Formats: sequence, C-alpha cells, structure tokens
Amino acid sequence: MTSDLGSLRKALDGAVREAVSGKNAAVAFSGGLDSGIIAAAAKEYAEGTTLYTVGSEGSHDIREAGSSAEEFGMRLICIPITEDDVLKGLKEMILITGTKDPVTLSFEVPLFFVCKNCAEWDVITGQGADELFAGYSKYIGLNENDLKEKRAEDMRKLFEHTLPHEKKVAEHFGKKMHYPYLDEKVIEAVNGLELGAIAPADDPASRKRVLREVSDLAGYPNISAKEKKAAQYGSGTMALIKKICRDRNVTYACLIEMLCREVGR
Repeated sequence: MTSDLGSLRKALDGAVREAVSGKNAAVAFSGGLDSGIIAAAAKEYAEGTTLYTVGSEGSHDIREAGSSAEEFGMRLICIPITEDDVLKGLKEMILITGTKDPVTLSFEVPLFFVCKNCAEWDVITGQGADELFAGYSKYIGLNENDLKEKRAEDMRKLFEHTLPHEKKVAEHFGKKMHYPYLDEKVIEAVNGLELGAIAPADDPASRKRVLREVSDLAGYPNISAKEKKAAQYGSGTMALIKKICRDRNVTYACLIEMLCREVGR
C-alpha cells in the first residue's frame, strides 16, 4: 500500500505542478483535507500562491482556514459573505451559467466568490476528491458493486454538469479552473487501488482514509485529521440561504424559481 500511496502522491504533485508551475495561483481553500493537499503542493510549484476562503462570520471554513494557512505558512484572504451577498451571487450565477438546480447553486457559492474576488488568473480547487475517494456519507455501507456504480455515476454528473457550470463562472471573470484530483493520472492511480481501501467507514474521521494517508506522507498530519463539511455548510452559505427563505416565507426551490424569473432564465 505504501508504494501505491507514493504513486498517488506523485500523480497529484504532477497534476498540481502542471497546472501552476511558473504562475501565480489562487487556491479555493476551505482549510480542510482536499484543498489542503492541493495548497501544500501549489506552494511548492507555483510562482506565488494565495489561499482564498469564503464564509459567513464565524463559519467553520473561516475558522479552519486560519489554522491551516498558519500551518502551511501561506497567505490567506478571507472573503466574508452576508445574506445580501448570497442573494446577489445566486442571481449572478444563474444569469452567467443558466444553472437552475438549487443544490448545485448552493455549493457553488464559495467558488463563485473566489473567482469574482481573486487577483490571480489561475484558480486551483479540490473538486472531485469526494467522488474519487468516496467521501460522501451516501457511500457508507454500499457493497463493492454498488459503490463502484455510484461513484461512476457521480463522476459523470461532475463532468457533465458541475465542471461546465464552474468553467462558465471562471471564464466570466477571466479565470481558468484547474482540477488536480480529476487529472487522468490521478484517477488512474486511485482506480488502481483495491476498492476496499477506498470504501468509507461509518466514521467521519476515517472517510477518504487513502487521501488522509497521502497527507500524512506529505508531512501534514493536522490536515489529515480535519473533519469534512460540504461547501454550502462549512462556508455558512446554507444557513444564510435558510435565513433569506424564512424572511421571505418561501422554500429554497421557490426562491430559485423567483430569481430565475428576475434574471430572465
């Protein structure tokens, strides 16, 4: 397994190096495992690297990003968001991308604000790690065939829906997205592992254990111990959305329908 982890780390390092070598890079950073590994590698290969974290006041990601950035010795810029920011951001995303799915829009809010505010042209993200390393709770308890099929389905949705949305946002702001976890050699290295090594246990701290072991191997044990939170929850986006909906006395789905009508989508 150690040699397999070494190959995986080499593939990840190579993907990051190819994306950011000689460039100034922005890392969409939550302070957690996925973006932490990418940030550490980007620091080694980019001309300059800045971490960008989006969140409401006191949110999980804002807290975690500070301690992680300190561990890495990297520059961190926190982008605070309020209810008004989220509402305007949702409308602008709908207008730019045509995306109407409420779930997609909620978890894309942080990346939207990174692309809108970062000074760098190249944006690197940890997108794809949950699908590749079976990080979602819905994967727990699945047999190997079902896990294989579910991961494949989620990867397909990622490539067909999520990435096109993100690239439209990035291009709108003159940015270019990079996805090291979705590099062909990284996917090949992960698919070369036994599926049992990827299958998640019913314990948040043990999910994506292969990736956690890669983090340990890279010398960042504190990052490998980080708890996973989905972007819309770690950033506080969903809490802000729920507050908007309560104030307007509408469901989230109805809110998105209203915003789509307002922007003519």
